[in-house]
Amino acid sequence: MEKKFYLDTAIWRDYFEDWKDSIRPLGEFAFQFLKNCEKKGCKVLYSGLVVYELKQYYSDGQIKQVFSSFKDFLVEVSLSNEQISEARKVLSSIKGTHLKDVLHAILARDNCAVMITRDKHFDVLTDFVNVAKPEDIHF
Repeated sequence: MEKKFYLDTAIWRDYFEDWKDSIRPLGEFAFQFLKNCEKKGCKVLYSGLVVYELKQYYSDGQIKQVFSSFKDFLVEVSLSNEQISEARKVLSSIKGTHLKDVLHAILARDNCAVMITRDKHFDVLTDFVNVAKPEDIHF
């Protein structure tokens, strides 16, 4: 079965800016993850919500340029009104996360994808979506 991954906006930012924390090369982890997805024939999912969040930091041209590097295995998925309603219900019953994070998690779950993130807000969503860091995925 083809593996699918949904990348949180922060992972894309790690890649875009080649971020590092005090000891880890986060941008390199994101890059290697994407290259492994390409080599292994995996699909990487994104949504208009990811693009919307990226536009707070980058131009349309920058986003298109980066995404075009991965066009052969990058797949856009859309949010439905039902998913938005579900996210609002989930948010009302779970503390420690945000609506956008719940929406990302629902998109990953509904598309049978692993949620790739470092964001601790997803820790409370692991009951309904598989969550992993890029460097934790073994291809």
